[in-house]
Amino acid sequence: MFPDNLFGHLIATAVPGVEEWRDGVYRRTLRLPFGCGIASLRPMPDHVACTVELTDARDVESAFGLCRFLLDLDADPEEVDSDLAEDPVLAPLVAAAPGRRVPRTVDGAEFAVRAVLGQQVSTKAARTHAARLAAAHGTPVGDLVLFPLEFDPDQLAVPKSRRRTMAALLDALQSGVDLSPGADRERTRAQLLALPGFGPWTVETILMRALGDPDSFLPTDLGIRLAAEGLGLPTTPAALLRRSEAWRPWRSYAVQHLWATGDHEVNRIPA
Repeated sequence: MFPDNLFGHLIATAVPGVEEWRDGVYRRTLRLPFGCGIASLRPMPDHVACTVELTDARDVESAFGLCRFLLDLDADPEEVDSDLAEDPVLAPLVAAAPGRRVPRTVDGAEFAVRAVLGQQVSTKAARTHAARLAAAHGTPVGDLVLFPLEFDPDQLAVPKSRRRTMAALLDALQSGVDLSPGADRERTRAQLLALPGFGPWTVETILMRALGDPDSFLPTDLGIRLAAEGLGLPTTPAALLRRSEAWRPWRSYAVQHLWATGDHEVNRIPA
């Protein structure tokens, strides 16, 4: 059984029109080498049932590969759990939810745009901004749309500083910054940190979710700091970052365990 944070996170952050949760199935559009498609994922007690609808049959292997990456299915949960459980603070969390995965993404560029839209706003507000953007500029795929990667940032109903950050990101994407799972993480980290408005939280989140970095950590994240306080861990970012050294090279998974201690909708699958 997959811990609820996996699908819970995807459902809670889903962009209306691009993604949906209906009748126990998570659906979303895919941008693929030869065309596009829709993936339908149904969590079951011992597996995930996956169906893909494609505009070009040559994309079938790519589509299933994206779904595996989205659900972090190629992780070795026994190795991750064993290493994290050596920490007496994390051991009870690992025992309570063994096999925790990191919810990732099927499109690194899309995720980066959404990360910028989500800066300093609630999950609900971020979804609203992203849904408006998708409705205005998305490409129809069946009953859903592909999230747009080309648009005028000045049309966004966000602060001017956020529009400037978005413009810099779109320029970087056009210039070839690589946000795919196989990208050089250190190079990408440096490229993103050089963009205006890109701090460590945004950059590490993108590395965790888009590039599949198993060792990203978010010491300034409010949810992480609240979890740390509840567990008797240091709460200042610098001290918490030092404490997290004990969780290398699996700090992305430690983040999931810490987030799961809070009462947030990402930690549960809706009835």
